[in-house]
Amino acid sequence: MSDAKTVLITGASSGIGRATAELFASNGWNVAATMRTPEKSALGSVSERIRLFTLDVTDQASVDAAVRDVLDRFGTIDVVVNNAGYGLVGPFEAQTDAQIRRQFECNLFGVLNVTRAVLPHMRARRQGRIVNVASAAGRMTIPLHSMYSATKWALEGFSEGLWLELRQHNIKVKIIEPGMIKTDFFDRSREVATKPGLTAYDAFVDTVMPNIKAWEDAGAEPSVVARSIWRASTSIWPRLRYQPNATFTVWGRSWVPGHLYVRLIRRIFNAW
Repeated sequence: MSDAKTVLITGASSGIGRATAELFASNGWNVAATMRTPEKSALGSVSERIRLFTLDVTDQASVDAAVRDVLDRFGTIDVVVNNAGYGLVGPFEAQTDAQIRRQFECNLFGVLNVTRAVLPHMRARRQGRIVNVASAAGRMTIPLHSMYSATKWALEGFSEGLWLELRQHNIKVKIIEPGMIKTDFFDRSREVATKPGLTAYDAFVDTVMPNIKAWEDAGAEPSVVARSIWRASTSIWPRLRYQPNATFTVWGRSWVPGHLYVRLIRRIFNAW
């Protein structure tokens, strides 16, 4: 047990989650870095303040056990960063029911599972923060990401509703909406849906996917998002949403007429 504050981060094995774990540890926090296979990660050797825990966000029993272990180790959880997720990509018609349900289980219901597990502890202490890593794709969409965007749009609604109901318990909710970030998400955390015999979308996919990959390769470093998560976790400013590397994109969706915005997205990705 330590006097330092504690953050629990899901999906901390790489990318945004790992960068966030390292940033919090460097600022003197205890870090509960959770992932499905901690035995494969060297993150624990980065700092003595980082401890690895097994957590599968799609398994409530795994979530509950991890939260208990973190509380046993550190005594408290001050901030939860719901970061775990992956992207199901491809034409909707090519996606199976199992793939779609798995996408929602991880990106949406996983957040619900973790939040449900930590709320009793935070309510009892009358303090805490829930930081949900959504996406700019939760405010707009890009081609071939219909189900991924659907989960992030749903996460936006859940987070905003939770923000309203938890204020009475002095628990703050924050939403992080990153734009394109340069991580291994495209190669490691993305599932491309295909369907045998379905060729009607092949030309569209072949044209659009390289543009999406190029846009991501030109994205910001994960540390940019980690800094936004840090601000959301520590600032006293009553701000709900943060848009690392996405301010203009989200602003454009709010102010540009819908038909023009769609044409802009189509032009960016050559999605004609």
